[in-house]
Amino acid sequence: MDRRIVTVFGGTGFVGRHIVKRLLEREFIVRVPTRSFERVKKLKPMGYLGQVVPVYCDVRNEDSIKEAIDGSEAVINLLGVLYERGKNNFLNVHVKAAKRIAEESKACGVKTLLHMSALGVDKNTSANYATSKLAGEKAVRDAFADAVIFRPSVIFGHDDNFLNKFATLARFSPVLPVIGAPGLPKVDLGEGKIDMLGDGGPKFQPVYVGDVADAFMTALVEGKSAGKTYELGGPEVYSFMALMRDMLHITRQRAILMPVPFWLASIKAFFLQLLPVPPLTLDQVRLLKTDNVVSEGSDGFAELGITPNSVEAIAPTYLKRFCPPRKSGEFRRFV
Repeated sequence: MDRRIVTVFGGTGFVGRHIVKRLLEREFIVRVPTRSFERVKKLKPMGYLGQVVPVYCDVRNEDSIKEAIDGSEAVINLLGVLYERGKNNFLNVHVKAAKRIAEESKACGVKTLLHMSALGVDKNTSANYATSKLAGEKAVRDAFADAVIFRPSVIFGHDDNFLNKFATLARFSPVLPVIGAPGLPKVDLGEGKIDMLGDGGPKFQPVYVGDVADAFMTALVEGKSAGKTYELGGPEVYSFMALMRDMLHITRQRAILMPVPFWLASIKAFFLQLLPVPPLTLDQVRLLKTDNVVSEGSDGFAELGITPNSVEAIAPTYLKRFCPPRKSGEFRRFV
């Protein structure tokens, strides 16, 4: 059997693990550049002996990147950071590292380069995260014109850092903040009923991590996506408020959804961003000022032949662990 090699930068991350699993199922040899071989060990049971190959790599060094890429049929770049710490900043990771990976991929004769960006980066000019992601896209395009770029919305799944984070917070706090929500508007539901929570805050189009991985695999295997940019969003658009309400409904938890205006969120973020792992930064507040939804007329799941899963279909399968135990047992029958 020919050794078809794919190098996956960020292969041990949330999205990376799902992509690696699919690559292994198709019997690719998967190289995973890393500075921690311990993290790659968790991927090895997904494939047969020798199918997952950890390679030491420092993305600040061109020679190190070349060694990781050389001989690969395809390269997938999933590297990204949500907040900055020292050299692990937006410029180094989203722009410089992306540029080096694209340049070395071209120099090594790689056929396909798949690059992970983020939805809305072309609309938000105030958040450093967004501007660096957009600059990274340009650097990749300049070095590797046929690169395929993916812009997913907020990604959810078993190990996500969004729904899980708020579900965990709801366990310990009677109040959940909804940044950017204008207040608690009254919504007329008809028949004299009033919904006091309503909707509010920035809009998201949450996308299932498995669907994102399938999009990468389709672009890689079918080879018809060269030079394209895909915006990946789920089947439904939610306001921040509506998404939190759905999460509480799924987990059967109770919490007050408290609108937090951007000015107040900025003050809190100024101090919270000083923590070792900040729950909120000033840049993230600026990022929330722009809706995170798919642009009209953009290529997406439909062009890839994929029907995305909804939050309602997937989230209960992993958020149920946050549900308080039923007095009569989990499988009580209602008659």
